[in-house]
Order: sequence, then structure tokens, then C-alpha cells
Amino acid sequence: MITFPNAKINLGLNIVNRRPDGYHDIETVFYPIQLTDSLEIVPARGTESTLTCHGRTVDCPTEKNLVMKAFRMMEKEFSLPPVEMHLLKHIPDGAGLGGGSSDASFCMKMLNDMFELHLSDQKLAEMAAKIGADCPFFIYNKPMMATGIGDIFSPVEVDLKGWYMLLVKPDVSVPTKAAYAQVTPAPSVKTIPEILATDMQQWQADLVNDFEKSVFAQYPSLATIKQTIIDSGATYSAMSGSGSSIFALFRSAELAEAAAETQKEHSHHVIPM
Repeated sequence: MITFPNAKINLGLNIVNRRPDGYHDIETVFYPIQLTDSLEIVPARGTESTLTCHGRTVDCPTEKNLVMKAFRMMEKEFSLPPVEMHLLKHIPDGAGLGGGSSDASFCMKMLNDMFELHLSDQKLAEMAAKIGADCPFFIYNKPMMATGIGDIFSPVEVDLKGWYMLLVKPDVSVPTKAAYAQVTPAPSVKTIPEILATDMQQWQADLVNDFEKSVFAQYPSLATIKQTIIDSGATYSAMSGSGSSIFALFRSAELAEAAAETQKEHSHHVIPM
């Protein structure tokens, strides 16, 4: 069985409060995009479960890979037989795109189907939350408002069909913990769903990512990329998550491709929405 775990972007990201436990309460909208990895799971030929990674380098031991963590959790819960897992990485890590979380959640959905566990999306999401705060999003895999520490989800009305995205991933990785350490939490003035209901021309002024101020100060090249893309005709551009990817929305494929020409030195993709 094979599946294609997809990435996400953040439409707005407000860091509203630092909690007593050291985590932060946030407000953001997760939106799925068609930049995908590939994950194949087949019955093991031997007695041990294995994970083989290809493509982009994943710098962590196999047992700490979120795919293996997801399998181990379900193996323990449901006494699953051994499997061989093959992961082809295409989504960059350290980019704010949720690639590892998506891989883990899609693994869980595949195991649910392969072994006919008959788990509901709600049950899978509850289990996925034990792997990572944003993993439940990829169980539902549709636009969702996330609150709390990014682990409380509710449906949101936003549809980017017909738009084209330029996604740029420079050779910069932003550690999430370090990014949070530099921000100053503050309550949001206007809710993200309210902003998303307005014309996209207004988003650049109102729909902000609170990480940008401190991350751009540390990595000025990211601010330059964003401004260059805006100057190239983007209707809206922002950093996704805590970075370091920058995305921009264009009304046409031609505009997006033209903007991509300004980013040849960086890894980039033009993606129909």
C-alpha cells in the first residue's frame, strides 16, 4: 500500500499567550497543499519492522523518526505484525510545512486501512496527538483553525482553489524552540477567520505571522525573499510556521512562474491550489 503525505502552510499565526507549562497558546489556520512525500507500507519479509528513508536527508535515528514512532504506538496498541516502510522525502524539514507530522499521520491512516482496525478519524486524531501537536490536522487534512498549543482544531471557511502558490525554501533552518524564545506574546486584535473572510488584497496588512519579526531579524535573507516575491506581483506572502519557507499566492500560473525566476538560487515550487 502506498500513499502521499502532503505538506501544509499556516495562514496567519498569532502567539497569544505564554502558558505556565512553558508552551504557548497560538491561533493559526492550517491549510493543506499538494507538495508530497511518498510512503509505502508492505508486510515484512522477516520478523522485524523496518523504515527505509530516501530522498531528502532526515537527520534523526530511525526509531526517532515520527513514522516509526507512529507505527510503534499502533503496534503496541493493536499487536500489529511486522511491516516494511519506505519513505521518500520530498517535503523539506525545518521549513514550517509539517512534513514529519504528515508522514506520521498518513502512516497511521494506512495501518488503519491495512489491518482493518476500523478506527474513526476522531480516534486516530486522539492517538496522533501523542506523536505531535499538529499531527491530528493531517488526519482530517482539510483547512482547520488551530488553537491551544496548536492541538485544538475546528473547521474554518477558506478556499484557495484557483490560486497559484510559489513556495520558496532557502538553505536556512529555524529551530522551533529558538523561534518561540524570541517572540513576545500578545492577544490578537482581529481573529484569523475574520481576516480570511475579507478580500485577499487586505490580507497583507492584517494576516500576520508573529514569528516573522524575530526570525527575519535573525535571518534577513528571509525578509528579502518575501519582499522580492511581493514586488513580483504576489497578492499575499508570508512565512509558514516558524520558518524557514516563504509562500506567496498569485492570481495566475504565469505570475507565479515569473516570480519563481527571481528565486532560482533557492529550492522552490509552483503549486496549483
